[in-house]
Amino acid sequence: MWNAVFWGGVSGSAVLLGALAAIFIPIKKNVIGYIMAFGTGVLIGAAAYELLADSVEDGGIWATAIGFIAGAIVFTGLDFLVSKKGADQRKRSNNSSTKEAGLAIFIGTVMDAIPESIMIGASLLSGGSVSWLLVIAIFISNIPEGLSSTTGLLNSNYSKKRIMLLWFSVLVISSLSSMGGYLFLDHAPDYAMAAMAAFAGGGIIAMIASTMMPEAFEEGGPITGIFTAAGLLISLILDSM
Repeated sequence: MWNAVFWGGVSGSAVLLGALAAIFIPIKKNVIGYIMAFGTGVLIGAAAYELLADSVEDGGIWATAIGFIAGAIVFTGLDFLVSKKGADQRKRSNNSSTKEAGLAIFIGTVMDAIPESIMIGASLLSGGSVSWLLVIAIFISNIPEGLSSTTGLLNSNYSKKRIMLLWFSVLVISSLSSMGGYLFLDHAPDYAMAAMAAFAGGGIIAMIASTMMPEAFEEGGPITGIFTAAGLLISLILDSM
């Protein structure tokens, strides 16, 4: 259980590290775009190789398909609701969010983190070893999220102390979500585990398409395609190790 808490915290800490970098280190927007593009590629690979491929193998194509579509629909629906309040700016470094939108950005970030962390905890159930691909993919993708969101919140006159408190809360929520995945999915039947992994995969892919990829291209331009491809290649290498 404590391994799950630890690894969930590791993945969530990347948002905090990204926030610290945004506060204390001047980082060009195109560099943020390149990092986000690389994280996008790694995360796509993790969803495909680690979540969906294993889901098909463990629970079959139908459980995987149903879970995947459900995850994409649920994430998109929730994303639509919080985006109306300003959470569509949670990965934007050039936004000028209102105070109300700041809370929506936080909620949107938590919404991104929960399914990812649940699957980190669940990965410990098979063999007791965490999925390095998932942890690395989520960690890398969370750094630019912390960078972009923090820059936007600073532009909206949020205090540094308040911003750090928000992102520390994400770290705690990530740890608890990972613990929940470990505890509540233990002894779950194969089809349920498959559906849950596919559900997380669907949510991750929907999140990438609606938030990460547009921001990466906006900040980095066409060259972000190379960084995305590199991230996907790294995922393939990690999965084959």
